[in-house]
Amino acid sequence: MSLPAERPRPRVAVLRTRPESVLADYQELLHLAGAREVLDPAVDTALKVNISWHFFYPGSSTTPWQLDGVIRALLQDGYRRELLHACHNRTVVIDARLGERENKQLPVVEAHGLRNVHLYDDGEEWVHVRDAVGDLADEFLVLNDVYPKGFHVPKRFLGENIVHLPTVKTHVFTTTTGAMKNAFGGLLNERRHWTHPVIHDTLVDLLRIQRRIHRGVFAVMDGTFAGDGPGPRCMIPHVKDVILASADQVAIDAVAAAMMGFDPMKIRYIRLAHEQGLGCGDLSEIEIVGDASAAAERWSFVGPFDEMTFASRMQHLIYWGPLKRPVEWSLKTFLAPWAYLASVLYHDSFWYPLMAKKQMAAVLESPWGRLFRGWESLRPDARGFPELAEAPAELRRTGWAAFRESLRILLTCLKEAPELAARRRRPPIGAGGAGGAGGAGR
Repeated sequence: MSLPAERPRPRVAVLRTRPESVLADYQELLHLAGAREVLDPAVDTALKVNISWHFFYPGSSTTPWQLDGVIRALLQDGYRRELLHACHNRTVVIDARLGERENKQLPVVEAHGLRNVHLYDDGEEWVHVRDAVGDLADEFLVLNDVYPKGFHVPKRFLGENIVHLPTVKTHVFTTTTGAMKNAFGGLLNERRHWTHPVIHDTLVDLLRIQRRIHRGVFAVMDGTFAGDGPGPRCMIPHVKDVILASADQVAIDAVAAAMMGFDPMKIRYIRLAHEQGLGCGDLSEIEIVGDASAAAERWSFVGPFDEMTFASRMQHLIYWGPLKRPVEWSLKTFLAPWAYLASVLYHDSFWYPLMAKKQMAAVLESPWGRLFRGWESLRPDARGFPELAEAPAELRRTGWAAFRESLRILLTCLKEAPELAARRRRPPIGAGGAGGAGGAGR
């Protein structure tokens, strides 16, 4: 399948990196991918942090060196500090405020003196999608069917640049996840899980919205750790030492998917976005800049479906299998919190305390694990981190500590469930707000 003649050839930058040069590598990466050509320095720029699990798990969430490297690169290129901000969404099963601490993102934001925006805080306004995009909503593939009354998007996004900060990993709903999926949590308000049966088409609709509301859209993907298996949480992490960037959200997801070992045009959300003219998923039409040999790597990941967890198998049975008719209806009623509780009990109370440390052990010994261990105390030079912690990364919450924290998360989950929440949010839930949180994270 070839691109229409009028569509410019997309560019994806790929570099190998190591802790000693990671900051300089991120600056080069943004230059190679043309960030300055896309991101208007005169307007606010949201750095859309990815927190797929509030507990630290390699490959799952934005790394501190990814966030730090991007901020430094933008500041060095003349972007004004007061116009940059970190941006977080939340779900009822992921605690973003815990996650930004456990994943060491908050110290980066504070060290650079940036604003730290949580989209679900009181005072953050959301506007109806038709007020944001007008008649473009008539072109949605599925969102009008999922939300007949419409849904809301963050008002602050209108006219802002956005830089997505995903990681290279697999996903039990979409095979892979990256730049396009990173918009999911920030663009839909409550009850996002309603879109899971049509998740691929939803990502295409959300990309269409982004292209309308944002001044510039850019993505920087970290593959220093990469995750295989039933992601975005219960994965097998690997050390891969690569970073990617692009202004084409479809192209960067396609290149990352190929590096993991998948045919991007066989992944529905990539193929659909390509066919809709929203980006390029055809590798033969993508220009690779930087390290072509790194982009040509094929890691032969097994993917998310061969050895699914109990939770992911149940999700598939409910959204696409024989449990769809008898069970899925409950997720659109006041009964929906049963699914949130089940997710927290499985992932936070059972899997992380008992299974996570064993899965992570090898990569925690890596240079990236030692960089994470010493992040708060290590001092970088102009290029990166010449010295690393002598010990591997230490997990602050394992065993009983993680289990006890999971009980707090369980209570928060009930409190924040949109079906049960007593406090009013903007917009009111009854006004047609969309999307909540399913059990698969972002």
